[in-house]
Amino acid sequence: MGYQPIENYGIIGDLNTVALVGLNGSIDFLCLPHFDSPTIFAALLDDKKGGFFSIQPVFQEMSTKQLYLPDTNVLLTRFLSEEGVGEITDFMPVEPLKNGTEVIRRITTIRGHVKYKMCCRPAFNYGQSGYDIKKVSENEFILSSKGDDKTQLRLQSSVALKADDGSITAEFTLAPNETGDFLLAYIDGHDRRDERALKEFVTKCLFATVNYWKDWIAQSTYQGRWLEMVNRSALVLKLLSSHQYGSIIAAPTFSLPETIGEKRNWDYRYTWIRDASFTVYTLLRLGYGKEAGNFINWVEKRCQDIKDNTRLGIMYSINGERQITESIIDNFEGYKQSAPVRIGNDAYRQLQLDIYGELMDAIYLYNKYEERISHDFWKAMAKQIDWLNDHWRDPDEGIWEVRGGKQNFLYSRLQCWVAFDRAIKLAEMRSFPYNPSWREQRDIIFKSIYNDYWDDKKKAFMQYPGAATVDASALLMPLIRFISPKDPKWLSTLQCIEKELISDSLVYRYRPDLAAPDGFISKEGTFTMCTFWYVECLSRSGQLEKARLYFEKMLGYANHLGLYSEQLGFRGEHLGNFPQAFSHLGLISAAYNLNKQLNNSRNKNVNHSI
Repeated sequence: MGYQPIENYGIIGDLNTVALVGLNGSIDFLCLPHFDSPTIFAALLDDKKGGFFSIQPVFQEMSTKQLYLPDTNVLLTRFLSEEGVGEITDFMPVEPLKNGTEVIRRITTIRGHVKYKMCCRPAFNYGQSGYDIKKVSENEFILSSKGDDKTQLRLQSSVALKADDGSITAEFTLAPNETGDFLLAYIDGHDRRDERALKEFVTKCLFATVNYWKDWIAQSTYQGRWLEMVNRSALVLKLLSSHQYGSIIAAPTFSLPETIGEKRNWDYRYTWIRDASFTVYTLLRLGYGKEAGNFINWVEKRCQDIKDNTRLGIMYSINGERQITESIIDNFEGYKQSAPVRIGNDAYRQLQLDIYGELMDAIYLYNKYEERISHDFWKAMAKQIDWLNDHWRDPDEGIWEVRGGKQNFLYSRLQCWVAFDRAIKLAEMRSFPYNPSWREQRDIIFKSIYNDYWDDKKKAFMQYPGAATVDASALLMPLIRFISPKDPKWLSTLQCIEKELISDSLVYRYRPDLAAPDGFISKEGTFTMCTFWYVECLSRSGQLEKARLYFEKMLGYANHLGLYSEQLGFRGEHLGNFPQAFSHLGLISAAYNLNKQLNNSRNKNVNHSI
């Protein structure tokens, strides 16, 4: 089949898992039944052995387009040719509308009499397990994994199917306005199959799913500029949240490379406390208190599970497990031969002190704007802040999860300051008792950042004391309200970041040649979320025209559906896992603040040079 560019995909999901659908009509990535379950389809990671589910017209020449039905996660893939026009509608019925985990694909001929070919070729358990095929009828097959996963799938269709060398295939022709339906269902041991009329069932599910998403996005309180992009990003964040557990994953994929052909390939199908906490800020801004509350409740359970004198993990599986041992899938060659293909993530063992600030800020904001937290939750968090009281000076791996050694990173210190600051504010807001040492430690950190991290020659806050470079994570300094966005020391730091890390409007996270070693020698792209942080720093400092120009230029780097991966390569290609929650919440935050600043009467008719 060959590899599609990462940006050639759209996503559908049911709030438990996500499928990636290519512009060519092929589902090339799907884990069932959960985000972190083994793959069923993974042609994205091995185009020969990974498995796929494709539907395509038999045209000599054609072009393709993809779009979402407005304000939904229902995806249309359109095939356009002189011979005819066909269209696939892809979606997954969403909790609580569904009977199980199901992928539904409806193919419709718009013009002409179009012949189609369908091929469903799973590769169970990361392609490591064979499978049996059982024919139920000419319209229904059961596919059963022979591996320990024991996964079973049911493929139903409105057209005749046949088994062909390990694949389920179909060839059929549809006249204008005729449809063909395919339903791929995960059999969970409590099979609820009925003798339903497939066409009526698909139609009913389609309307219910469209209405669900339209109703959900209508709850957003954001009505500012760039509304369509903000809504799309919100819909992505919702797709990356677990209906069952309330956790929020970083991205639905694993081992999509940060650099083609290199080894920086990680599994992001888990809940990072950092990423999810930032997502809570974003959800609260948009008025989605319920989703924010679901995550806060999930975190509360994690905190209550912690034994005395132990710390919060930096990341968890979606159901709250802390052990996420990393291993390599040898049978997959990796996206465009970018090996190794990793599942699990050994970063769970790391110390990343910044998570305390991000989480404490999320809890503080949730308590302030949505719902008061319980006393038991406060006691659990207070224990964690007490742990931080004794350990904030420890070097750690930092926000970028370097695997080459610990440092006293600026960003970690900043977030330790946030942790103490927000814990004190929350305690005083609620009259909770708290350790008086927190205030002392907060002020020590504050002074340390100004004294130890400031480089008087470069006139900038550096990545760590004595470092030769700045770090893009410093862009959060004014965003977390540590420093005024117009403070001279901050503006000179911003200028240094612009000089060292910014290419036009795109931002590198740090300079690997000068920064703390990360254990890997390779080039990397610009980080999408860092670019959005940069835009927000510009808007907060009053550089509105520049902020708006760079923001709108950055919107042009989204894929055809408004989706972003983690990084952008030299040619603007998408790199890393896709789509990335951090990228989309960064977009929402930048849009929210820039729109607010543009509406501020103080900024009207003010000329700020670019």
